[in-house]
Amino acid sequence: MAELHATEKIWMNGEFVDWADATVHVGVHGLHYGSGVFEGIRAYETPKGPAVFRLTDHLQRLHDSARLIRMKIPYSVDELQRASLELVAVNKLPSCYLRPIAFYGYGSLGVPPRDNPVCVALMCWPWGTYLGEEGMVRGVRAKVSTWVRMPSNVIPHASKATGIYLNSMLAVQEAALGGYEEAILLTEKGYIADCSGENVFVVKDGVIYTPSLETGILHGITRNSLIEVAGSLGYEVRVENLVRADLYLADEMFMTGTAAEVTPVREVDDYLIGDPGPVTLALQHAYLEIVQGRDERWSHWLEYVTPVRTEA
Repeated sequence: MAELHATEKIWMNGEFVDWADATVHVGVHGLHYGSGVFEGIRAYETPKGPAVFRLTDHLQRLHDSARLIRMKIPYSVDELQRASLELVAVNKLPSCYLRPIAFYGYGSLGVPPRDNPVCVALMCWPWGTYLGEEGMVRGVRAKVSTWVRMPSNVIPHASKATGIYLNSMLAVQEAALGGYEEAILLTEKGYIADCSGENVFVVKDGVIYTPSLETGILHGITRNSLIEVAGSLGYEVRVENLVRADLYLADEMFMTGTAAEVTPVREVDDYLIGDPGPVTLALQHAYLEIVQGRDERWSHWLEYVTPVRTEA
């Protein structure tokens, strides 16, 4: 699951600091109001060494997220890209999860940030499967949440903002209390939106369906990747509104995200979908081949880590 495992260094505001020293004051604006943006990124062990999947795309989304909440990140995408690769190298990790975050720091504590600096940090640590090894093989159980996905005119879901995730936290806590591994949120109109941290895909009669961005979901980079990969494998992908019955009657179902990768869903609200089907397994296999550097057709999505040179 998502336990933190301390590594040697964290990159913070342009400097590498020891893990235990990467702290902030209790009065930072981001702590009180959720005024921050973040990303989830994975680095994988490949035959050519550690490689980060779509690193630049994720960091561009970090900047886009900040712009939507009127925040100016004081480091460019290129600067953060170089720092991210160096951080993985410094911590000598063959594979890991990366967490870039930017938030309003210590200054005023009124609702609008005024003289508050924007703090930026990059963390990385070893992290296995988000929903468990068994979930990757057999599929997970999900519950449609009583909590509704907040509409995009309330908070811009195109921004991966920290405060938005209270909505997700409540949903997945509710699901966990009921014995489920993940929650599925609906829009106010009853359409399928997404999970607490993943995008949703359904397979029916060999066709792949996924909710539209118009439902207010995050513009998932893994979602985007799977749509492109599925098309290259000859599958038809339809982006359209889905309702609960589409989940219950699905031949197959899976969720995608940086943390969850491609995780099958075996049950929704105790409606049995069953073991992972051929489409899900084909896409899961294709995705893992890509991120682990075994499919050269998609090598442009990998950004390789240069090992840190040590003095002789």
